[in-house]
Amino acid sequence: MLSSKVIGDSHGQDSSYFLGWQEYEKNPFHESFNPSGIVQMGLAENQLSFDLIETWLEEHPEVLGLKKNEESVFRQLALFQDYHGLPAFKDAMAKFMGKIRENKVKFDTNKMVLTAGSTSANETLMFCLANPGDAFLIPAPYYPGFDRDLKWRTGVEIVPIHCVSSNGYKITEDALEDAYERARELNLNVKGVLITNPSNPLGTSTTREELDLLLTFTSTKNIHMVSDEIYSGTVFDSPEFTSVLEVAKDKNMDLDEKIHVVYSLSKDLGLPGFRVGLIYSNNEKVVSAATKMSSFGLISSQTQHLLANLLSDERFTTNYLEENRKRLRERKDRLVSGLKEAGIGCLKSNAGLFCWVDLRHLLNSNTFEAEHSLWTKIVCEVGLNISPGSSCHCDEPGWFRVCFANMSDQTMEVAMDRVKGFVENNNRGKQKRTMWDTRRRSLINKWVSKLSSVTCESER
Repeated sequence: MLSSKVIGDSHGQDSSYFLGWQEYEKNPFHESFNPSGIVQMGLAENQLSFDLIETWLEEHPEVLGLKKNEESVFRQLALFQDYHGLPAFKDAMAKFMGKIRENKVKFDTNKMVLTAGSTSANETLMFCLANPGDAFLIPAPYYPGFDRDLKWRTGVEIVPIHCVSSNGYKITEDALEDAYERARELNLNVKGVLITNPSNPLGTSTTREELDLLLTFTSTKNIHMVSDEIYSGTVFDSPEFTSVLEVAKDKNMDLDEKIHVVYSLSKDLGLPGFRVGLIYSNNEKVVSAATKMSSFGLISSQTQHLLANLLSDERFTTNYLEENRKRLRERKDRLVSGLKEAGIGCLKSNAGLFCWVDLRHLLNSNTFEAEHSLWTKIVCEVGLNISPGSSCHCDEPGWFRVCFANMSDQTMEVAMDRVKGFVENNNRGKQKRTMWDTRRRSLINKWVSKLSSVTCESER
């Protein structure tokens, strides 16, 4: 006998978001060894600035050699570290997070809980803030992995806050109230609102007005506000990034125990394999419980040692953030330009590692079945793994998340060539169908006319 977790399908692995990855893994693109393979555009990784980190490591070999002041720190790092983390690392993280926010927000390391990535941080917060069967409201479209991260082991439910393309997917008071009431109608106890800022999958930063609205809403309802700010350092265009903590400070809510922030180095530094994340909260009980839970997913001591040194280098972090944003902006513009040449538009974005792409005009019908059919064709025939909007719980069929920072310039060119070829073939197919439909109607009209003539003659 196995547990319901094992035999159930609540993990969300059957989502097209994960199925696309599986197809890619069967036939991954490689410029030399498999040029006809599937290009991975469904993975939000930042590989554009690895050289900056590699250069720093080459200039500081003692860090990788586990030395400090020319003396080995191997034994210190090899021995058991308690789950509070290395003080030097937490100090460096606090300063780095403050730098990203232009020091408009200061971070107290005593309010930090280190976790093995943001996945662990978000799940830990759910365990701390909600019971099985309770609900969190999340603006949709949202990151498909939340169905796993927030729900699978915790038993927490997600109720989407329906946002629409007609207003650029802005969070509105009506949308918040509607989601809250739908949850109540389902007899769900709403424990809070969770957002990603900047948004995954939209690539847009949450405005100050939206954050003000959210804090007013959660305060009025007496529920929690969780802001996942994992993409905060990727904002490359206006409007600038505004943290929920900054708006809370302006509203004299900066010590509010129901406001929590999640952060990670997976996107800003492109280090998902290092598994570095954290929770920041004013709530002492949450910090205490989350710290105890963190023993199930600690950050290794050598990772903390390495990053403490890297992030403490002010010259490096200043240069990195500036250059990384520049490269992200250039790559995003390249994607948008290539799609535009193919007659494809995108939601205007200013952050993240992806674009929210509008393929509604390529659907055979305005349905999610048509979206799924188009997605299948793009993955299996065109050879591009992109994520359909339905996997992000988008209400409107035809939108797709397309990642742009996890590949080389050459691979991006291959992807754009495939997109253009697909659209051209699709348009030619439509033209042929249109010509055949016109000819068929002409033949039918001639046949009806001839039949009518014969009928009239027989009646005479």
